[in-house]
Amino acid sequence: MNTPEQSQLGKSSAYIDQYDPSLLFPLPRAPKREEIGLQGGQMPFFGADLWTAFELSWLNLRGKPQVALVHFTIPCETPNLIESKSFKLYLNSFNNTRLADAAEVQARLRTDLAEALWRDSEQKGSIGVKIIGLDRFDQEMVQELDGLLLDRLDVECTQYQPAPELLRANHEEGPVTETLVSHLLKSNCLVTGQPDWGSVQIRYSGAQIDQEG
Repeated sequence: MNTPEQSQLGKSSAYIDQYDPSLLFPLPRAPKREEIGLQGGQMPFFGADLWTAFELSWLNLRGKPQVALVHFTIPCETPNLIESKSFKLYLNSFNNTRLADAAEVQARLRTDLAEALWRDSEQKGSIGVKIIGLDRFDQEMVQELDGLLLDRLDVECTQYQPAPELLRANHEEGPVTETLVSHLLKSNCLVTGQPDWGSVQIRYSGAQIDQEG
């Protein structure tokens, strides 16, 4: 079983610019899930990890550089995830590799990543790979999440661990349908321990949630 200590994290790495799928370093999800009380194959959630690479490049058959964006959709059911530095090293290995077209690049990405993500598992599956060419860059819009911003509230914060008891709802009034947004979601990476900041958008219908809670 791979461990973070065996990966390239925090180490000097040679720049490999020829296609090399062996650079991918899968890490099992199970140990960190067990730390938060999740065991076995059936998880109490469903979804996917969404990755975007902004620096994908390769050479066409005449040696001309090609560039693209690529979106990856990785099901949460995969027994492994890919350590992020190895993911970047792997993508960089395409830089000076001659390939017929974007379809060949997409096929190699899907095959290599699926193998690593499902490695050592009886269950096998695929992943989503969407390559965005130069002609479609202007369609990749960046915009703020819509909804009622919780960050506007001047609340005192004393609890920095998950605390479900903070959640309250007004069951005496009629149900509502609303969208809440916060840009202050922070978790610590289960591999490096470093903080990861993110935004969260919650749409719900029912008893109105107490916003400060």
